Amino acid sequence: MTAVHLRKVRSFVRRPGRTTDAQRRALQSLLPRFAAAGDGAGKLDPECLFGRAAPRVLDIGFGDGEALLTSAVNHPQIDYLGVEIHEPGIGHLLLLLERAGIGNVRIVARDAAEVLPQLLPDASFDAVNLFFPDPWPKKRHHKRRLVQPAFVAEIARVLKIGGLLHLATDWADYARHSREVLTSDRRFAAVEPRDLCHNPLAFRPPTKFERRGRRLGHEVVDLYFRRAR
Repeated sequence: MTAVHLRKVRSFVRRPGRTTDAQRRALQSLLPRFAAAGDGAGKLDPECLFGRAAPRVLDIGFGDGEALLTSAVNHPQIDYLGVEIHEPGIGHLLLLLERAGIGNVRIVARDAAEVLPQLLPDASFDAVNLFFPDPWPKKRHHKRRLVQPAFVAEIARVLKIGGLLHLATDWADYARHSREVLTSDRRFAAVEPRDLCHNPLAFRPPTKFERRGRRLGHEVVDLYFRRAR
């Protein structure tokens, strides 16, 4: 019988943009300092990774890293693990981190769909941020959307009970899709934004993708869910 090889469903698209010389140097010289894992073997130990016990946020797909840096600078009492696959964005964040001189950010330069099941232990984060994931607007591409039941189950696994999932998108159909997936998972309960106005774990600076979406007339939707069980 001929073996059947299934192509991996990719949840992201390679965004245009050239890695600059400065970003390339940062990837070579700075990533080893800020990287959470070098070879991807075994599970991460967040307390060893940051050298302390503190509230922790998993930031999935941080883009150019400016929003992540803003959060980390404004909340030094919180540790942030950023996951991103695109080298220009990683290099840009590394340069920002070196300039800011802060120590509460670590980076995993891999696909989040692999990072959660392979690297992250159970109940290891107080919050998960998923800001402006690739919307895959065409119906035939909806299977590529990151917010799917299996991935949401992984988010639930790595969140502590009571932990917060914060999702932002400027695509109305993606907001509807995400709300349906999350409300169908009994481990999550929706949270009203007004109940989080003083919670630093719910802080979200504006992002490049948000500004672009608003210029195009898109409404930005923030969804908040707690790990209830």
